Amino acid sequence: MSLDLRMIDENGYSDHIDNKASHCAKMLNDYYQKYDAQKGTQFVFSDLGTYKPGGDFNIYSEIKRKLVEDYHIPAYEIRFIQECKNEKAKKAMVDAMNRGDIRIIFGSTSMLGTGVNAQQRAVAVHQLDTPWRPSDLEQRNGRAIRKGNLVAKEFANNKVDVIIYAVERSLDSYKFNLLHNKQLFINQLKTNTLGSRTIDEGSMDEDSGMNFSEYVAVLSGNTDLLEKARLDKKITTLESERKNFLRERDAATGKLAEIESSVSFHSDKIKEAKADLACFEQRVERDKEGLPVNKLTIKGVEDSTD
Repeated sequence: MSLDLRMIDENGYSDHIDNKASHCAKMLNDYYQKYDAQKGTQFVFSDLGTYKPGGDFNIYSEIKRKLVEDYHIPAYEIRFIQECKNEKAKKAMVDAMNRGDIRIIFGSTSMLGTGVNAQQRAVAVHQLDTPWRPSDLEQRNGRAIRKGNLVAKEFANNKVDVIIYAVERSLDSYKFNLLHNKQLFINQLKTNTLGSRTIDEGSMDEDSGMNFSEYVAVLSGNTDLLEKARLDKKITTLESERKNFLRERDAATGKLAEIESSVSFHSDKIKEAKADLACFEQRVERDKEGLPVNKLTIKGVEDSTD
């Protein structure tokens, strides 16, 4: 259980400074303090260990406990979407998020991932677990990464950070591999390239983040796989550049042939025009000033000129 072993046996396992709950609580506090003046808000997603009233261990309540006890964040600023019993209560919670009265909200993909427009002050999205579908991950991130995010636009270079928590050599690695394969298939369907041997999966850097294949490499604990993912990306980029070069070269070759044909055509026209001019000069009569004299013979009219 990569999320928290206490979900299997609360009494059989103890808290650990290096588990997801501890890391997430620290990151939540970091963003809370960084954007405190703007009342920046954060989304925390997990489909496992969701909040349920009662005394059973759940990851939502555990992280909230750490935030309150270890980082002294007011409990009333941390809420769970599962607390809402109807749409009216849900709307009130969303409005409180947009005002900054609620600073951190926990929820599952089904309850918080769709139909929630609480993006106005969002600064970070925390992914505690990995959903089964790429679209679910997009829906989660879309709660914050969307138009109308005023704080991100004014104070965060119009960006929202997405933090994904994963454990090496765990189910997280398997699920990211599954997401990777699904996304490849979806992209190929969208671009009509099911027979393609290569596909652009994104990039791995500070601006663009990581793609699914690179997550798989990182979570495997095998640095060779990570290097392979980077090299695969580089190869894909180089192949794309090569295709662009060949396409531009072919276009330039076609344009050159068109220009050469045009030059040949107009050269012939120039020769013909020069020949016509020479013939004209041989036949034209000129006056004392050298101007052409256009003698006209009109039938029935006598010429009055000398």
